Amino acid sequence: MIRELNPIVQALLASVFTWGVTALGAAVVFILPPHSKKLLDISLGFASGVMTAASFWSLLAPAIDFSEKTMGSLAFLPVAFGFALGAAFVHVADRIMPAFVVFVDLIIII
Repeated sequence: MIRELNPIVQALLASVFTWGVTALGAAVVFILPPHSKKLLDISLGFASGVMTAASFWSLLAPAIDFSEKTMGSLAFLPVAFGFALGAAFVHVADRIMPAFVVFVDLIIII
């Protein structure tokens, strides 16, 4: 059915569908309690699981496949190094970000 349509119409339908699903997901905030720690914990857990899966299937697995051609059985090393470097960057950024909160508050006041 959709395969026979013009590619521009297909793109429009896909865009409208993704917009609708995003709007539906965003509309959930209107029916949920405003400050629920349990809901926040569940949401953060779900989001971290989705992002972990996305990073593995879209980034890490293809990187290992790519490096197998040149590194053989040690193909995991460049990927593991890059993953550790990224984790270290996030850790350092998490440590230094509270120092910038003062500047953000000043900018919001201005």
